[in-house]
Amino acid sequence: MDEIQVPLFPLHAVLFPGGPLPLRVFEPRYLDMVSDCLKREREFGVCLIRQGDEVGQAASTHEVGTLARVADWNVRADGLLGITVHGQGRFQVESVDVQGNQLSVAHVRLMAEEPAAEIPQACRPMVDLLGRMLARFESLYGSLPTHFDDARWVGWRLAELLPLRLSQKQYFLQLTDPLQRLERLGEIVDGMELA
Repeated sequence: MDEIQVPLFPLHAVLFPGGPLPLRVFEPRYLDMVSDCLKREREFGVCLIRQGDEVGQAASTHEVGTLARVADWNVRADGLLGITVHGQGRFQVESVDVQGNQLSVAHVRLMAEEPAAEIPQACRPMVDLLGRMLARFESLYGSLPTHFDDARWVGWRLAELLPLRLSQKQYFLQLTDPLQRLERLGEIVDGMELA
């Protein structure tokens, strides 16, 4: 697979391919990074923080993350930059260099895109659940394409919307089999009481 160099935005959040993530940007290192990515029409990497914080010193992250492309931006009422990013492909971090301004720049290996997979009949109720969940988040998901017949897309959307621990979300990001992801999510949903 291809190897590229990308700046990292370590977060206490998991971004999935094809999914949106609204962010508030206020630290100079990330304002500069976002500005550079917009000017060059480049992506940056979003990784879940393993140890550390979103602000201050560079945080240690999980090795698997998602490329993010800025889809929209605005200056919020509080004066901060608001951006919405859309998840692209996943990557594996090979090495990280921390710059003087504490911006982490990673050498990453792009992960192969999972093949589309049909939804097994036993998982059809999960598609209905996802439809109801997406209706609640129309403002965030309304402009994005839907693929309710693709186990990969359905699994990613459920993993980002269900009330899961961040470690569980990271686990589902790292899984490379869309049917296994959907089946494991189904087991979790079966154990939940959903309204």
